[in-house]
Amino acid sequence: MNKIKAYRKQYSVSQEALAEAMEVTRQTIISLEKEKYTASLNLAYKLAQYFNTTIEDIFFSKDEEGV
Repeated sequence: MNKIKAYRKQYSVSQEALAEAMEVTRQTIISLEKEKYTASLNLAYKLAQYFNTTIEDIFFSKDEEGV
């Protein structure tokens, strides 16, 4: 389970605004939030930079970190 939606809500950013900032479509953000799409490394890095956090924090739960 990723935390994109939680970060987006925390920063009060719409799906459209985040998509624009990431240079992807709104549908990509929707698919990421519903976990129907896996972010590329480049997109994951851009998301982490945007939200001032790490890729691991956005995309990995505490249970998955040791895997």
